[in-house]
Amino acid sequence: MAKRKIIRIEEEKCDGCGLCIPDCPEGALQIIDGKARLISDLFCDGLGACLGSCPQGAITIEEREAEEYNERKVMRNIARQGKNVIKAHLEHLKEHGQSEYLNQATDFLKERNIEVPLKEEPLRSGDKHMSAFSGCPGSKVMDFREKAEITEKKKTISKGISELRQWPIQIMLVPSIAPYLKDAHLLIAADCVPFAYADFHDELLKGKILLVGCPKLDDVEFYKEKITQILKDNNIKSMTCAHMEVPCCFGLVSIVKSAISVSGMDIPFKEVTVSIKGGEIFGK
Repeated sequence: MAKRKIIRIEEEKCDGCGLCIPDCPEGALQIIDGKARLISDLFCDGLGACLGSCPQGAITIEEREAEEYNERKVMRNIARQGKNVIKAHLEHLKEHGQSEYLNQATDFLKERNIEVPLKEEPLRSGDKHMSAFSGCPGSKVMDFREKAEITEKKKTISKGISELRQWPIQIMLVPSIAPYLKDAHLLIAADCVPFAYADFHDELLKGKILLVGCPKLDDVEFYKEKITQILKDNNIKSMTCAHMEVPCCFGLVSIVKSAISVSGMDIPFKEVTVSIKGGEIFGK
């Protein structure tokens, strides 16, 4: 076994609702004795498709010793569940740039004369036009220049006023006893959000103290401990969590909700999701 990313389920938080199960076509999750369980390391790819579906924030990604993910064993489970589940699994791999696993999956289907329900065949090493996309949907290369040029022609944007009220802003760097945290309305934002959302300062940041971070690239356990300590040390009035629509970014919501729960504080909470193209999708 070697260290790799894999999901972790906090049993005390899980209420057995089962909402995570449909988002794991690989079959790594089952409800057993009223709790969601990871039944085999072999079936969990560690990409976190189930993170955003857990209302209790019981599912996180950790790095630990685990058996290597086995795509062919996963496909034995997938193939039995029919075309829609097969398609969901293949699209999951494609969106996360897992070309090696995707090729293994399609080979498995072809060997058994099972239809491959993808619009395009996956590219293989050595193909003339390999995709520039590798990684999760948040890493997919997209070009918005045409949209930007149209916007520029339609109106001239005046210089705005920054609503930033403190420094530093990175979760890793902000001391839990920083004076500006006392009695604050706190905004915790994934660090891509201010770049994607044009009205970030006016609509999200105004009147709030800002903390930013990336749940995919940074230490999520450190985040959870830091935010929990901030909540314990300060009389936080409200908490807003703003994240991008990509699956890996939903982990920030789980971290914040978990920190609120561990702190024991009763804090009003709002979630805001921002699309990759910059529009706010919804707020909870």
